[in-house]
Amino acid sequence: MSTETQQRSSLAATLSKGLNATVTLSAVVFWLIVLYWSATQEMSRVKYGVIFVGAIMTVYAIDQARQAFDAGDWIDAAVLIPSSVVLITASVYFALNFQTVYVMQQGYALDHEYMLARLIILSLLYLTWREFGNLFLGLVGGMIVYGMYGNHIEGILGHGGMTELTLLQTLVTDLYGFYGSLTQLTAAWIAPFLLYAGLLFAYGAFDLILRVAIQSAKYIESGVAQTAVLASAVIGSINGSYTANAAMTGSFTIPTMKDSGMANHRAAAIEAVASTSGQVLPPVMGASAFVMAATLQTEYLNIVTAGLVPAAILVACISIAVHYIAISDTSSQEMEFAEFFDDALTNTQKAFEAVRFGIPFGVLIFLLGVVQYTVMTSAMWTIIAMVACGVIMPVVQRLVDGSDTSPVDELVTQLRNTVFGFRRGAIILAPIAIILVAVNGVIDILSVTGVPNKIALMMIDLSGGVLLFAVLLAMAVSILMGVGMPTVAAYVIVSILIAPTLVNNFAVPRITAHYTVFYAAILAGITPPVATAAVVTAGIAEANFWRVCGAAIKIAAPLFVLPVAFVYNPEIVSMSLGVPTLVAGGLVLMGAIMMIYGLNYPFGLSLGRLIAARSVLTALGVFVMVYPGQLVKLAGSLAFLGVFVGEKYVGRDIEMASATEGSR
Repeated sequence: MSTETQQRSSLAATLSKGLNATVTLSAVVFWLIVLYWSATQEMSRVKYGVIFVGAIMTVYAIDQARQAFDAGDWIDAAVLIPSSVVLITASVYFALNFQTVYVMQQGYALDHEYMLARLIILSLLYLTWREFGNLFLGLVGGMIVYGMYGNHIEGILGHGGMTELTLLQTLVTDLYGFYGSLTQLTAAWIAPFLLYAGLLFAYGAFDLILRVAIQSAKYIESGVAQTAVLASAVIGSINGSYTANAAMTGSFTIPTMKDSGMANHRAAAIEAVASTSGQVLPPVMGASAFVMAATLQTEYLNIVTAGLVPAAILVACISIAVHYIAISDTSSQEMEFAEFFDDALTNTQKAFEAVRFGIPFGVLIFLLGVVQYTVMTSAMWTIIAMVACGVIMPVVQRLVDGSDTSPVDELVTQLRNTVFGFRRGAIILAPIAIILVAVNGVIDILSVTGVPNKIALMMIDLSGGVLLFAVLLAMAVSILMGVGMPTVAAYVIVSILIAPTLVNNFAVPRITAHYTVFYAAILAGITPPVATAAVVTAGIAEANFWRVCGAAIKIAAPLFVLPVAFVYNPEIVSMSLGVPTLVAGGLVLMGAIMMIYGLNYPFGLSLGRLIAARSVLTALGVFVMVYPGQLVKLAGSLAFLGVFVGEKYVGRDIEMASATEGSR
């Protein structure tokens, strides 16, 4: 290697190391800003939102530039850095001149501010494309074009058009648009929970989940596959992106399932479904619970309560389906502990780990559910409790068990883990913040041009005023809108475009309408031809994409029916858990189990009888889930129980008869 090449290599390594340290420092500073505002709220939420965008973009720019330099992609870095600098500079400018820009100049701006606004739009378009591809570039860019030139569109979707200056004011200079309510909500409510997620990663919470799953696999026939459901659902409910979650947890769950003997496409399908369904699990629901509470102007706890029964139905169905798939593949479903960990935890270590992670979660539930603090305050104290327990408990544990590791060394290790958790939380948040900032601009253009009302008229016209057709159409549009989006961004769009039509024109209760479109939007993760979660897991498993989608739809079939069931059985999406909710939820669950049983149970039947049995059971399950009459649901459930018990006994008798004849 020449001297010049060595110097370049050394310079690149030094630059990468310096940028790596800067990423960590900027992440820590960013979270200190977030926590300081949560504690004091001395500035307005609008100003805080402006500062938030600049701060998170600083972390993003440095981290992504480091990765670009490491990959030798100087062109990407050359475009990325100026784009990020524009957004950072804009945040600094608007924060320093907040009173003038936000209060005194509403409705107009200075020439240099309009130029800055143009640069902000171009920068966000590039970053949106860079993180989420052509689809989202088309969505955001197309909506901007639609806002300016809608006057050239004929028919119901046409509007009067927006001048360039009106567009710039709407998106940027009035500090609505990109800096509007969704961005502020992200800064105030969503961001702290992603810091909590980062700390959970750093302190090893998900290693603990894997340890528990390995132990449970000894007692559950489908234990390995259930590991994927548990880990992916728990992590997915926090990180807010089924695509990212499928990539993250799938990297270890899919190879494990394959090693146990499961077919590639089924392993990929289980991970895709688990990652997708995790987005609707309370209490975080992929961060959408907070946005839904703000949208419906109700207590956050009400949103969580309303989501409990649907989530229970979903988890039960997926677990049953995964069990049937695992036993049909005749996989061993055994996990060798030594392949993942060096030593098992002692009883003392288990107790310390339970306290370490249990106390912060208990603080979160107590403050939100009992004391009913605000989301910001509850999240702040949860983070403080997590840091305190995350750092102190391992040190105390070393003192108790007399480990070779000194308490001081353990303290240093856990402080480093804390810093790493701050860094990881910021890196997880940055792409989500970018798309939500862009979506906030799209929402403002939609509002100005009156698109939600026009879509409502189109839905009424296409459905012919029939509720079932309207719900199916709403689901189709929600799936389309949710393609590849982070969960909260998808929910925001469908809650504005679709939910009001169901409420205002079909008398669907508000909470029911919002849960209907929310559940439908996440289906984009496993609905072909896009199915981004399935795309990712198919790649990891080296499986055929279409076979993965087919298996995923069989596993998650009730998820495609639940949004319709919500509308015809609104009591299962209730803000109070009473007897009617539990009874209705139990009957809908029976219908969902019928579908799962019909589609996934390994019947020992001939092909013709197999198709007939699966079709009848699936159709009966759909009917029981959707039909509003409880007596009919009960009759259908009893019929299924008869089939289930009969199949078990008939199958057992056939096996015993075969065994008897064989012994002769």
